[in-house]
Amino acid sequence: MAVPLYQAKAEFFRTLGHPARIRVLELLQEGPRPVRELLAAMDIEPSNLSQQLAVLRRTNLVTATREGNTVVYELSTPDVAELLRAARRILTEMIADQGVLLAELRGGIRVPTA
Repeated sequence: MAVPLYQAKAEFFRTLGHPARIRVLELLQEGPRPVRELLAAMDIEPSNLSQQLAVLRRTNLVTATREGNTVVYELSTPDVAELLRAARRILTEMIADQGVLLAELRGGIRVPTA
C-alpha cells in the first residue's frame, strides 16, 4: 500500500528535526566535505555524527563517496540547499514580525490595522 503524500512529507520533515542534521546540511551547502572537516566544524562526538550522517544517507539528502581512506559527503541535490534558504527566509520573517509585536508591547505603540 502506498504511503499518502502528507505522511511522506511528515517523515521527511522529521528527518530534518535534529539540530546536528541541519548543521551538517548547512555545512554541505558550501560544497562536499570529508567527515573530518564536518567533525571539526561541529561540537559533536564522532559516533553521533556518524549516526546523523547515516540518517541523512538513508533518506537520500546526502551522498557519500570514498576517496582512499576518506569519506566525502555532499548534498544529493541543490534543492536541499534551497530548502534551507527557504527556511531561513521564513524564520527571518517570523522573527521580524515578533520584533514588531515586541516593540508595540514595550512602547504601547498602536499600529493601524487595515
